[in-house]
Amino acid sequence: MPSSVYKLAGILVLGAMAPLLDSTIVSIAIHTLGHDLDASTTAVQWVSTAYLLALAAVVPVSGWAVERYGARRVWLGSLSLFLTGSMLCGLAWNIGSLVVFRIVQGVGGGIMLPVLQTLVMRAADGRNLGRLMAVITLPALIGPILGPVLGGLIVGHLSWRWIFYVNLPLCLLALALARRGIPRDGPGPAHRLDTTGLLLLSPGLAALVYGLSEDGTVRATAIPLGALLVALFTAHALRSPAPLVDLRLFQDRAFAVSSTLMFLGGLALYGGMFLLPLYYQQARGESVVAAGLLLAPQGLGSLLARVTGPLTDRVGPRPVVLGGMLLSALGTLPFALPHPAPALLPAALAVRGLGMSAANLAVNVGAYQGLSPDRIPHGSTTVRIVQQLGGSFGTAVLAAVLARGGFPSAFRWSTAFTMLAALAALALPAHNT
Repeated sequence: MPSSVYKLAGILVLGAMAPLLDSTIVSIAIHTLGHDLDASTTAVQWVSTAYLLALAAVVPVSGWAVERYGARRVWLGSLSLFLTGSMLCGLAWNIGSLVVFRIVQGVGGGIMLPVLQTLVMRAADGRNLGRLMAVITLPALIGPILGPVLGGLIVGHLSWRWIFYVNLPLCLLALALARRGIPRDGPGPAHRLDTTGLLLLSPGLAALVYGLSEDGTVRATAIPLGALLVALFTAHALRSPAPLVDLRLFQDRAFAVSSTLMFLGGLALYGGMFLLPLYYQQARGESVVAAGLLLAPQGLGSLLARVTGPLTDRVGPRPVVLGGMLLSALGTLPFALPHPAPALLPAALAVRGLGMSAANLAVNVGAYQGLSPDRIPHGSTTVRIVQQLGGSFGTAVLAAVLARGGFPSAFRWSTAFTMLAALAALALPAHNT
């Protein structure tokens, strides 16, 4: 693998760190934002909800944008938009302006992540995907580790505005490096935007994500509406010669199974990210900063999982995904006990982090195996959509279980999701293609 590919991956990872850190930092500061901006709980929740909805709505456009304008130009534009949104959020004067500026951030962040994978996968040309995934999945691992700690420190010692200003130096450095380090690429053959698909899929995904983040009447209305719009898009995409997202990718077995695992893995990964900080704060009475520090062993396990990248290249995704999911389930089980021994929890978190990270890395490799360069933008878009829906669904389900059955019950459900993903992993192709 040429060193230029790893250099490119490093530049892109630096840029992706900003939106992935941002979401976890902001979640810690929600209470402070409500107090300082004199906003109700319902209003301040839109600081997170608006960002997620913008993210969901814009992801489907990323594949078309890369084909129409070129990946380098789209990356620079989306990173600049996220930088602008961060600066405006820090300057917000009330809750309404902050919500609007969070939408700007969400649009930039939503385009960035699929484009990152498109750029790297094209540069790799199908070689050493495991090693590359060990690099480009780092932001998704580091964000949940550093975000709560950094957010707690900022909220405890500085103005809330710094939870957004902290993005500025990172984005500026990433922009400077990207302008010099990302090779120029021109637009591909002219593709008209699939307007019908856009009008169906973007609001459909936004409605699903919104419905899964709410409850009561809102959920009962938004989820069926979102499901209907996505179903209509599916029918349209299968007939269209140039759909917004090419669902024919699911004819490839490795991609179809990997996408299923993306969804199931999202249930376990993002559901666990939702449960674990709450567990330490509510069940064990820890502060926000202490809870973030106590979750550090999970981050250590995730970093150790980087060594499974070369292993995936040698033996294929299936054994790594299967082993990773089983380790993740094993590491989650102690939290399902009514009164687990405190000394057991750090080791359990390290095992969980190792397993979940190894599985996520290998699933990403499986998704891109065998995809030709011209199909990679659509593959990146689809992967991001499936991950986001899985995460939203898992968080919604575990929040409902937590409200009714407490933490042991919620962690049992999380373990069950992980075991279901392990079973699905058996359908992956046995060897690299």
